Amino acid sequence: MDLAAIAFVVNCHLHFDHCGGNPLFPGRPILAQSTELAAARAGQYTLEELVDFADVRYEELDGEHEVWPGVWIIPTPGHTDGHQSLVVRRADGTLILAGQAHDFASEFATGELARRAAADGIAPPLPEFRPWLARLLEFDPRRVVFAHDAAVWEPV
Repeated sequence: MDLAAIAFVVNCHLHFDHCGGNPLFPGRPILAQSTELAAARAGQYTLEELVDFADVRYEELDGEHEVWPGVWIIPTPGHTDGHQSLVVRRADGTLILAGQAHDFASEFATGELARRAAADGIAPPLPEFRPWLARLLEFDPRRVVFAHDAAVWEPV
């Protein structure tokens, strides 16, 4: 892959295992939620040299943004306050790169089923689901992939 062809970088969050490659892209915009960048710079969060390095260029976001035609960043706080997911419209369906919005595809599936049950009027108790889940599902994803799980969520 030609690293020079990469226009911008989107990390789901700035823990070292997710932003370790960022120094390979000096001068290129790194799109991060303001909350996430502030936490990363506060210390005791990640490896400082992966956050602030020579020619680093952050574009701070506060909320949802369409960053390219058909490409959205959606805040999905939970693992970290500034966590974000990437939504990509493709010819074969929408792909969501959910990072650590959930650790496992099965947790996403549980949340989706609980949200659907609540919408259908099923009485509690139901498993908890994150408020941003409805927004991600509005994109009608064909696949949702996660950072630390090889399993992929696909709609029934």
